[in-house]
This record gives sequence, structure tokens and C-alpha cells, in this order.
Amino acid sequence: MAAEAPPPSTEKAKLPTPEEFTEVQESAEFGELRRSYRSFAFPLTIGFIVWYLLYVVMSNYAGGFMGANLVGNINVAFVFGVLQFVSTFLIAWWYSKHAAAKLDPKAEAIKTRMEGGA
Repeated sequence: MAAEAPPPSTEKAKLPTPEEFTEVQESAEFGELRRSYRSFAFPLTIGFIVWYLLYVVMSNYAGGFMGANLVGNINVAFVFGVLQFVSTFLIAWWYSKHAAAKLDPKAEAIKTRMEGGA
């Protein structure tokens, strides 16, 4: 059973001029979009790098602590290693929620305006 779909549009999309790109880049709305992104991404990036370097430094210089068994043959280093993966996935999930709620609507509004839809 074939679904009926309208034929593709033959209208060409309006392409913004370089001047329009510059105007949008200098706008307060675009500045707010950039601030929203940076205020979320930069602190999390720095935090994750510090967390990762802590793991590496402790693995190199705190062998006794990292080798301490917690439960059976599971030691601190193994738990820290697993937590690296967990924190990576949590940050990715958190960013996707943040982007969907705060970044995507602002970006879509700018895009729509640039393409002549608003």
C-alpha cells in the first residue's frame, strides 16, 4: 500500500547573503544562543578533563590506593574507569536535554528567519 505524498517542491530555498549572515552573527539573539551553549559546554568540558586527568594521575602516582580492593577483585581503579564511561554518557544525555530545551528553539528561530520563513 503506497502512501500518497505531495510532490517535492520546485521552489528554491532563499539563500541568505553574506551580509545577512554577518547581521545575524552580530545580533543579540545569536549572542544569547552562543552564551547559552558556552555556559553549559565549557564548564562541563573543563570538569570532565579534570576528572579524567585525576584518574590518569592517580593511576600513575597512587597505585596503592587505586589497587585497593573494594569488593572481591574489583578495585578502585576499575570503579574509576567504569565511572569514566558513566560520566561520559551522563554528560551526553544532559547536553541533549539542554540543547533540546534551550539551544534548538533559539537556533530554529534564527534559521527560519534566515531562510525567509518568518
